[in-house]
Amino acid sequence: MFGKKKQTPQIDKEQLELIQNAQKRIRQKKRLYIHFVVFLIGALFLILFNIVLGFGKDFKILETDWFVFAILGWLFLLLYHTFNVFVTHKFMGKDWEKAELDKLVAKQQQRIEQLKKGFLKEEKLMAQSEAYNTVKSETKPVQQTTPKTKDLTIIVAAAENNAIGKDNDLIWHLSDDLKRFKNLTNGHHIIMGRKTFESFPKPLPNRTHIVITRQANYNVPDGVITVNSLASAIEACDSDTQPYIIGGGEIYKQAMLFANTIELTRVHHSFEADTFFPEIDTTIWKETHNEFHDKDEKHQYAFSFITYKRR
Repeated sequence: MFGKKKQTPQIDKEQLELIQNAQKRIRQKKRLYIHFVVFLIGALFLILFNIVLGFGKDFKILETDWFVFAILGWLFLLLYHTFNVFVTHKFMGKDWEKAELDKLVAKQQQRIEQLKKGFLKEEKLMAQSEAYNTVKSETKPVQQTTPKTKDLTIIVAAAENNAIGKDNDLIWHLSDDLKRFKNLTNGHHIIMGRKTFESFPKPLPNRTHIVITRQANYNVPDGVITVNSLASAIEACDSDTQPYIIGGGEIYKQAMLFANTIELTRVHHSFEADTFFPEIDTTIWKETHNEFHDKDEKHQYAFSFITYKRR
């Protein structure tokens, strides 16, 4: 009707992109066809230029006419052009780019979901902890408590290679080391693993033995306390201001996180062993005392009494 504009057909974005890609492919193939035709004509021209006109007739490369290498070089460019049109475009064209982008986006989305779950879990734990502390403060009067266990001490004799025992027994016998062990631990609680306790002929006098074991109903003499974890062992020492950790290897490893002091007898020799003391990190532990003892008729190896304090 008069006065109305003629409507133009609308093409959505995806259809337009398909048309543009199709036009681009047509142009690529046309350029490749032209390249092929020009190559044939050019190769024929180079042959005639050399054979008929005699241009560069005496110039050879590796005893071969120069125009052969010129044609081979041009052929390589033609093949490269063909590879780009039919191979590279197929595997690294728009569809390939989109697929790779979708993969990256999916991985990022998965990572974001994992982070969200972690944040939600952390927020939930924080909320539970806050609620628990609130209820606890409302139901119990606030008291100022000080832990009775003030100085958890590790006492150990270790070789230069940190060996401490073999076949659940000592590797050496140093009289002064045994005397030092007795003097330091006398009257205190001593914490040990089951195997260390079983290496004793009988419980040591004037000391409270706390044995860590996973065995249920583990049979021990009267006065010996059994627990199932290092934390429980430390709690059992609430009446002692300086309990001692005396072994074995795994208990020492756990105790390094809680102890304040290490009383080390460093035996200046290396031994074959099956139990070792953890490496002492000097960024965490500071040496405060070092007393050297040379070997003599009573001591087969030189040794040092060393004290470390947590920094």
